[in-house]
Amino acid sequence: MVGGEGNAYGHGLERVWNALRETDGFAMLNLEEAILLRERGWKGPILLLEGFFHVDELELFDKYRLTTSVHSNWQLKALQNARLHSPIDVYLKVNSGMNRLGFAPERVHSVWQQLRGMSNVGSMTLMSHFAQAENTDGIVEPMQRIEQAAEGLDCPRSLANSAATLWHPETHFDWVRPGIVLYGASPSGHWQDIANSGLKPVMTLSSEIIGIQNLKPGDAVGYGSRYRATEEQRIGIVACGYADGYPRIAANGTPVLVDGIRTGTVGAISMDMLAVDLTPCPQAGIGASVELWGENIKIDEVAASAGTVGYELMCAVAPRVPFVTV
Repeated sequence: MVGGEGNAYGHGLERVWNALRETDGFAMLNLEEAILLRERGWKGPILLLEGFFHVDELELFDKYRLTTSVHSNWQLKALQNARLHSPIDVYLKVNSGMNRLGFAPERVHSVWQQLRGMSNVGSMTLMSHFAQAENTDGIVEPMQRIEQAAEGLDCPRSLANSAATLWHPETHFDWVRPGIVLYGASPSGHWQDIANSGLKPVMTLSSEIIGIQNLKPGDAVGYGSRYRATEEQRIGIVACGYADGYPRIAANGTPVLVDGIRTGTVGAISMDMLAVDLTPCPQAGIGASVELWGENIKIDEVAASAGTVGYELMCAVAPRVPFVTV
């Protein structure tokens, strides 16, 4: 079951879903995007990971045959009282210690039986999530809680996120839910961890040089004069900034690729522009190609320079950025 959260991690669900249609199912957050998949012809399972937010949404779950997670008492009552044309499939969420959504393990048996007794409920799956599956021992305690919850229940399970799918096969059970790895980034935030996996980045953020400046020693670059040249230096101005989704707080030296040569940013990132050091690539001029992240500049590198994770950068690419599907 592939993850379509965050508009397919910023890639655009409508652009990429066809490439993922060999999956057994989609897992997502947005009801409108789930309906979009149905209207585009997807007939397989669609799981809404946070379930329905309001009682009246159950009408749409019923109409479009969507699967809901159940993690709260009010959802139990809503399902019990809903008038549906046919039963809805349910994923019962266990709180494995992450303390976001889900029932405590000791409540799962009673909730399971309560759901099992509802005519509005179809098939049932036990579901959970891992907070630290990128760590070697990160699933030990959560799995203990899940096993406590599942004791005596003969049921399908859906537990594994991207990290668990890669590194903890004992969590796979009936359904795995890969997300970030589908788009070629590491769930650990370290690209080296997937370097030998065969995974390739799906998204490339690229632009070009639109201006050249020749600095003298002491010349400053950008807002706040965050960078000053210590010697004569040639810099390029790139048409991309934080209004496009590039992280404003990226540090000096954040890697970029100019004309196929690795270099780094200089100065503060502006709304619509950023500056790069052209010392390693003296041949680069107006119109030179710039890869901000992609096959050569790993998104995890850029994220680390900005104190965040690749997930955020993917999801933050602005609507004004033109997307080209290759």
